[in-house]
This record gives sequence, structure tokens and C-alpha cells, in this order.
Amino acid sequence: MNADFLSTENIPLTEVHDSLLKESGLKLFVKRDDLIHASISGNKWRKLRYNIQEMKRQEKNLMLTFGGAYSNHILATAAAGSKLGFKTIGIIRGEEPHERNPVLKAAENFGMELHFVSREEYREKETKGFINKLENTFGDFYLVPEGGANELGVKGCTEITREIKMDYTHLCCCCGTGTTLAGIALSLPAGKKALGFCIHKGDELVQKSINQWTSNADNFILVKDYHFGGFAKSTGQLQKFANEFFMETNIPVEPVYTAKMFFGIFDLVKKNFFQRGSVLVAIHTGGIHNHL
Repeated sequence: MNADFLSTENIPLTEVHDSLLKESGLKLFVKRDDLIHASISGNKWRKLRYNIQEMKRQEKNLMLTFGGAYSNHILATAAAGSKLGFKTIGIIRGEEPHERNPVLKAAENFGMELHFVSREEYREKETKGFINKLENTFGDFYLVPEGGANELGVKGCTEITREIKMDYTHLCCCCGTGTTLAGIALSLPAGKKALGFCIHKGDELVQKSINQWTSNADNFILVKDYHFGGFAKSTGQLQKFANEFFMETNIPVEPVYTAKMFFGIFDLVKKNFFQRGSVLVAIHTGGIHNHL
């Protein structure tokens, strides 16, 4: 099992040219981590890589994880299992649909066994009783939390900063579980600031998780104002922005994660949040299947 089969080196940094940025004296670059792999893109491979190595060390060949019906993490785990030759099980939040959406179809095509649970059961996913029940059903598995949110996932995300060879002032990312922002905060060079744009309403839990992983680092800000109603929620304004951003930059974004971050960045520019001369790097965390 080769747990290093994807390279994250030499990911392009694409500059966004925009009149607002120019007038504000700012520069914005996008780290195109969405180009790492078609199905294991963005931050997903980073979160999985060291978990896969640990699974191998434990001599296990079955990975079980959690996610919603449109989860980037579910799809990436299934694809990684197919590529690297281990079995995968996805515990999916919500009742089993009459017809699979494209993400679930792709996961099953990669060989993942899907197991649907009610939202009430899903809330118990971290409890010992629920995990024991899963072990009785599926046998001896290696468990990866929802979104790859564990210390090994954080470790993988610490590698983002060392791949950025240019000078910058701010590093921006989306926040679902906070794993990526935690990894960035742990490895961010002195004098720079990280901004994490929370894409749902659970910012207090995200903040708590990041604080635990980073021992209360003070080099990041969790931005809470651009969730557009909650996880996977959107508005006409956000959809319009996503379409216009793609047309102007040729960089695809989607309304669940990346469009919210870029909308937030531009809104903060309008509010003069950044000092003139600031150089921003935004991490494109993938999820383009949610754009289709």
C-alpha cells in the first residue's frame, strides 16, 4: 500500500486580477489544491495521507468514516481506497435515498460500502456505544472521523504552508471541521495571519476544536459571517458570485465551501479589513463535484 501516491508539490499559485483588489492595493493568489486529484482533491488527501499510513502500521485493510450525502471526504476516502487497495465503509447521515446522487454513485463505483443512519443516530457517531455497534456489524476497522478531523488530519494540513514559496501576509481557507485551519495555524510562519471562513453555523465547536489542536494559537481568525444560512445552504447572491468568479478567473468554485470563502474575502476587501500592500493566498480545497 503506497500511502504517498499523490504529490502535493508544485501546485500552481494563480493570481486573481480584479479592479477592487487593484484599487485597494492588494494582491490575491489561489493555491490550486483542487488540482491534486479529480476525486481526492483540495485538503482531503492531506487529511487522509497519514491516517492511511497509520492504518497500514496497524495492519488493517478496512477504513470506516462518516459524512453527508454530498461529502467531499466520503468521495475522497472511497477513491483513495480504490487506488491503494483497501476497503472502505461510509456511514452516511440521513435516510437512504431512492436514487443515489452523483457523489454517492461515484463512491460506490470506487467500491465503498454505504450504510445510511438516521440523523439522530448520526449524532451519536463519536460515542463508545455507537462505535461498538459498528464494530459488531463491520468487524475490525480503522476509524477516521467526519472530515478527517483528527490529529493525523491536522498533521497533513501543516504541510500546506511549506509549499507556498512566495511572500504573503494572509493565508485563507474554508472551515468545516477546522482541521485545515488548525494545521495552518501550527505551521504558519511568524508575522503572518490565517483566516478561516466557517461554512456553517457551528463556529463555536470549530473554534473549540482548533484551540485544542493548536493549544490556543493566536495567529488565526475564524470568520463567522459568511455561512449563508448554514452547511450546504446557499442564496441567489452566492450563486451569482460563484458564476461570475468562475467566468472572470476560470477557477471553478462551488457554493458549499469555496464560493463562501471567496465571497468573504472580497467582502472584507470592500470593508477595508486588509491593509494596503497585503498579499493574500487562498487555499482552494476542492469539492468541485458540488458545482456540477
